[in-house]
Amino acid sequence: MKFVHTLFIAAFLLPSVPSVAQETALPDSIEEMMDSIYRLDDVTVTSSRLNKEIIPPQRLEGKELERLNSLSVADAIRFFSGVQIKDYGGVGGIKTVNIRSMGSEQMGVYYNGIQLGNAQNGQVDLGKFSLESIDEIALYNGQKSDIFQSAREFGSAGSIYLNSRRPKFGKGKNMHLRAAMKAGSFYLINPSVLMEYKVNDELSLSMNAEMVSSDGRYKFRYRRVTPSGELAYDTTAIRENGDVNAVRVETGLQHYYSNTGFWKLHAYYYNSERGVPGAIVNNVWRRGERLWDRNMFVQASFQDEFFRNWSLRVNAKYAYDYTRYVNNDDKLIHVDNIYKQREAYLSVASKYSIFSWWDVSLAYDFQWNGLEEYMDVSRTSHWLAAATAMNLYDHVKLQASVLGTFINEEARERDDVPDKYKVTPGFFASYRPWKEIGLTFNAFYKQAYRYPTFNDLYYTDMGNAYLRPELAVQHDVGAEYGIDRAAGVFRSFNIKADCYYNRVKDKIIAYPKGQQFRWTMLNLGLVKINGVDVSAQLSLAFGRDWMLTGKVQYTYQTAIDVTDPSDTYYGDQIPYIPWHSGSAIAMLSWRNYALNYSFIYVGERYNQQENILYNYTQPWYTHDLSVSGAWRLKEVTLKATAEINNLLSQDYDVILNYPMPKRNYRFSLVVEY
Repeated sequence: MKFVHTLFIAAFLLPSVPSVAQETALPDSIEEMMDSIYRLDDVTVTSSRLNKEIIPPQRLEGKELERLNSLSVADAIRFFSGVQIKDYGGVGGIKTVNIRSMGSEQMGVYYNGIQLGNAQNGQVDLGKFSLESIDEIALYNGQKSDIFQSAREFGSAGSIYLNSRRPKFGKGKNMHLRAAMKAGSFYLINPSVLMEYKVNDELSLSMNAEMVSSDGRYKFRYRRVTPSGELAYDTTAIRENGDVNAVRVETGLQHYYSNTGFWKLHAYYYNSERGVPGAIVNNVWRRGERLWDRNMFVQASFQDEFFRNWSLRVNAKYAYDYTRYVNNDDKLIHVDNIYKQREAYLSVASKYSIFSWWDVSLAYDFQWNGLEEYMDVSRTSHWLAAATAMNLYDHVKLQASVLGTFINEEARERDDVPDKYKVTPGFFASYRPWKEIGLTFNAFYKQAYRYPTFNDLYYTDMGNAYLRPELAVQHDVGAEYGIDRAAGVFRSFNIKADCYYNRVKDKIIAYPKGQQFRWTMLNLGLVKINGVDVSAQLSLAFGRDWMLTGKVQYTYQTAIDVTDPSDTYYGDQIPYIPWHSGSAIAMLSWRNYALNYSFIYVGERYNQQENILYNYTQPWYTHDLSVSGAWRLKEVTLKATAEINNLLSQDYDVILNYPMPKRNYRFSLVVEY
């Protein structure tokens, strides 16, 4: 009770900035997307959000998201600065993400405002989520600049928000249909269908289904040299065991009964069988692993405003995940494991406006997780958060929050139990010197707490029951400048830069113990992370028909292990974190046609803790190109797209010994009514 009392006091005493949610009007059809290249009202959205958020996120939305030659959410997120993607190759390869070198488990992924969880290993495979049903992807460092959120959202070191499309209908229509077919290299077949139905002006129903099939067999070159420079291997071969067959079905029911009130229901189902392409070590191909996934969840949200100054939001979710992993490699011990995860989640959040410029909020989340296999373990988690926000004279915005995390676990008997509760604060601020000039300065300080996953603690021959939780401390200072114009050639310009310093205490890592299939977990001690993120965007219009948009991102980062000065790798860059990375996007539109180019660069890095020549991993980069056109036939719109990915057919590894595809092609046809 003393702690709860402290949270209530903090909610009223800690200054911060008010957040205002805003719906963004996005093109809901191919024709609207292609014809709106000279409609300038869509461009003003960025400026509006800059005025309402303390630290605006990186966003991909609308036509920009559609033109990125991306098959999954993981492919699109590569274009954000400060992000590292682990991609194990091919259409079916597992893809995870971390931000600013703090680990995938520190990253919260939210689907329509509710977090996607995985208590078993703490990682979310973003390759399972298609862009077919996604309208917007937003990446926040620290946390979202909105105190009206669930308690759990205050706990992540970084957050990715995936927002599915809200049904929109043409004048006089109550039905919207969209069918698409993608086909390409490696026998890729990817049909999808979307149906949206308007029951009445307030209630709508949507359904989206998709199938992905590919044999995953692509050519690659495997070349390795010894530390002395002599050639060890130089082989051209075909990647095996990268096939995937997956089906995804989603359905939603949305009821917007007033300007402030709505409720939503959403159901998701994913079923796949895939090969797990193994590492290529010493010219030996491993191909005996298979993976079956069945993932489903049902979630519901309710939100409304009462008495003009008090708002309430309730979220609920139930999820079930089935995973079967088989390893038939005759060089390794046979493995056939089945994991069943269950999750129940409930969140209640409220916000009260004391004045027009001062808001406070209180949120409580409850979650139960259970894992079944040869072990039987369950975990009950509670989060309690209080926050406050202030907007002072339209120049200074402040936000502060405090989060209490409480975990109760039932599993193996342990004499020394890790800490099961933690209080973590967060402080955010922004300053805009002049209303007429779009220049904003911002800063934040935040702590993020990660409790070990089930695999970290209990996995046989790997888990360590005495692991300590991670604690990440984040510091960030940045500035942003933006211009938007309604006429002329020069339409919009935006540049943003952030400098950050993070410390991760007791970072949890895994390393091989004896045979390669046996690993152990330990706490690293202390990792210091310094970096700079820079992004810029420019839009030019030439008459009514031509528009050119360019976007660049750059990250410089050091992430060094400073645990023990006696270690040979003390002060070295931690594995797979490049010093330099970046991306570029260029989109040229003429009437209903578009030419799109994208570029990704990842600089030199090391694949082990010691930064020596033997562990050096060379830089890689890719060029992607696509061309598209749209045509209107009465009430039906057709769109065709042709893509070339890895245009220069570069040989590269994102993860050592997991070669990526060379040049490949993809074609798509979309019919919309």
